[in-house]
Amino acid sequence: MATFPDLVNVPGPLLVGFSGGLDSSVLLHWLHRCAQAAAQPVRAVHVHHGLQAQADAWVQHCQQQCAVLGVPLRIHRVQVNAQSGLGPEGAARQARREAFSAELERDETLVLAQHQDDQAETFLLRALRGAGVDGLAAMAAETTLEGRRLWRPLLGVPRRALQTYAEAHGLAWVEDPSNACDDADRNFLRLRVLPLLRQRWPHAAAALATSAAHAGQLRTLLEDEDAALLQHVQVTPNVLSLDLLRQVSRERRARLVRAWSLRQCGSTPPGRVLTQLEEEVLGAASDRAAQVRWGTQVIRQWREHLYLLPAELPVLPAGWEQHWDGRAPLALPDGGELRLLGAAAFAAPLQVRGRRGGERIQLPGRTHLHAVKDCLQREHLAPWRRAQLPLLYDGDTLLAAADVVIGAGLQPWLDAQGARLQWRPGGW
Repeated sequence: MATFPDLVNVPGPLLVGFSGGLDSSVLLHWLHRCAQAAAQPVRAVHVHHGLQAQADAWVQHCQQQCAVLGVPLRIHRVQVNAQSGLGPEGAARQARREAFSAELERDETLVLAQHQDDQAETFLLRALRGAGVDGLAAMAAETTLEGRRLWRPLLGVPRRALQTYAEAHGLAWVEDPSNACDDADRNFLRLRVLPLLRQRWPHAAAALATSAAHAGQLRTLLEDEDAALLQHVQVTPNVLSLDLLRQVSRERRARLVRAWSLRQCGSTPPGRVLTQLEEEVLGAASDRAAQVRWGTQVIRQWREHLYLLPAELPVLPAGWEQHWDGRAPLALPDGGELRLLGAAAFAAPLQVRGRRGGERIQLPGRTHLHAVKDCLQREHLAPWRRAQLPLLYDGDTLLAAADVVIGAGLQPWLDAQGARLQWRPGGW
């Protein structure tokens, strides 16, 4: 028989995602009781998608229910991006996550109402899409959202137990009419597939959720191994050693690249991109500027390293120039920054501008000029960074190419001051 959990320890202040439906109504009522027992604050957030005619009425319902409990409520009105490529459900889910992230305070835990039946549906959906162990692990009871805790305390509770709780406590909730339509994949599973499975296997949802939990345990073990190996092959946060990466299996490389990408930019390349990476990048000659792209990210190969970068890197605008005395950091128009460290200011303001081609510089200890292009190649500056490189001039004399190449006209002064230049390119 389905049972509902007793009061649980509350891990600090809570923010409850509250749609006004059965699941979140039960969650809020139950957590309010738990929070009162633990003397912890709890508040709620309702996301107004504007997708249903009753959306405004749902806001009023949520306000009334929160007023009865004495729970503060915030309303977030969002615009669902129908052109995101995520589909209606995915776009609405993304809008909710952004709203939750915007509302969540640093010390709060976001609590969502997904339950055992939701977990079973997620497992089936991902299995039908050919997901691997990471996807089959479905939803985690405890995870993070933008670095803050996300908790799903009802993930092991069947929906019928929520229904029983709501009826026992006289709760009122709203019904989303779209839940009765089986056009969406998840609704089709909920309305057609799972009831059929239960006719033959009454505990089908629980069994599927258990399989998801087993996959989750394996995912955790693999993620621990991935993290340890990633430290070994990572040169800097956004750079991997190709030599070290080639020493592991293709399957492990795929996991490492996904873990690396997720950690650095919050997204992972799809399977087709990982295949392309293997065939077109990892097998390319070291002098080829091979790359793969997905969404707004690109992985580039250069000199036996992989670089994870924005697909469209900003550059310094043509003709841009500015005077800089070194007293404060200089914000560059590509989002980067120049700093003078260890000295109060230059002896006289310098002119900073982007590359225009054909620049030459005198290096310390040399009597003739060198092409900046050749100097940058010797310093192994990646090609895509050269268009971002700020040059420092005193009149017509080139003193430095950022902190990459320092000329004879500036290096002695920096040495005497115990100072140095520091360049942070835009787009990192």
